[in-house]
Amino acid sequence: MQAGESESRPTVASLLQASAEQLKGSSRSARLDAEVLLAHALGWQRARLYGDSALTVRPEIVQRFEELVEERQTGRPVAQLVGTREFWSLELQVTSDTLVPRQETEMLVECALNRIPPDSNGKVLDLGTGSGAVAIALASERPDVDIVATDLSEEALKVARYNAGVHNLSNIDFRFGDWFKPVAGERFIAIVSNPPYVTDQEWMLNHFELGHEPAMALRAGRDGLLAIEKLVAGAPGHLEPGGWLLIEHGFRQGPAAMRLFQEAGFTALSTYRDLPGRPRVTEGQWPEDDD
Repeated sequence: MQAGESESRPTVASLLQASAEQLKGSSRSARLDAEVLLAHALGWQRARLYGDSALTVRPEIVQRFEELVEERQTGRPVAQLVGTREFWSLELQVTSDTLVPRQETEMLVECALNRIPPDSNGKVLDLGTGSGAVAIALASERPDVDIVATDLSEEALKVARYNAGVHNLSNIDFRFGDWFKPVAGERFIAIVSNPPYVTDQEWMLNHFELGHEPAMALRAGRDGLLAIEKLVAGAPGHLEPGGWLLIEHGFRQGPAAMRLFQEAGFTALSTYRDLPGRPRVTEGQWPEDDD
C-alpha cells in the first residue's frame, strides 16, 4: 500500500461530519445516528470514536457505513440497522418484525415493579410482548415471578425467545395468540402492556419514521384506543383480586385511558408522566373480594 493511498482515505472524524450533515434532513438525531452506525461498521464501542477520530478508515468499511447511512435516510430505525437496542440496561435483538423498544416504555416497567413485590412468586401477564423487552426486564428484576408473554406475531415471538435465552431467563412463557386468548381461565397478579396506540392521523403524518416497524404493533384506529379498550375490558376476567393493570398509551390519551379504567370498575387509579412530563402510563387495581 502506498503512503498516498492511506492519506487519501477518510478519517473517522470526517466521516462523522459528512454523514451527520447528510442525515440532517431525515433524522432529528443525525449526529448520534452517524456515531452509532459508524461504530457498528467499525466494530467499536461508540466512545472510541472520540479517542481515535484521526484514524483513517478502510474502503470496505467506508462502503458499508455509507450503505447504512443511506438506509437510515429511508427512515429505517437505527436499531434495525445495527440489530440491537438497549432497554433497561439489557441488550435486545431487534428486527423488522418487532417494535423498536422506546425509552418511554421503561416507565411501564418501573411502574409494574412498584406493584410486584420483590418476594412475590405470583404470575404476571405481558400482552403484545414484541421483542420481549417488558417481559425480559420484569423477569430479570423478579426472578421468582412466572411471566406469560403473548403476541400475535410468530416472528416477533422468535425474537423474544432469543432475547430471553441470551439473558438466561427461564421464567417467561411465550405464547402465540390474540391478547387474552392464550391465557383462557388464568389469572395474574399484574397485567402489563405496551399496546398499539398510534392514531390513523399520526400514522399518516409519521409514516416516514414508523413505516419500517410492524403496523399491527402501532396502529389503533381513529382515536388510537382500539387496543386499550380491549385490554381494559378483558383484564378483569384475568386479574386476581387486588391485581393491577398497567398500560402504556400516547401522551394525549391519558384522560381517555383513565375514563376506561373507571368505567370498567378499577380503583386506585393513577397516570404517570414520562421524563418530558407527558402522560404515559395509566394503572388501576381490580377490587379485592368483599368478603
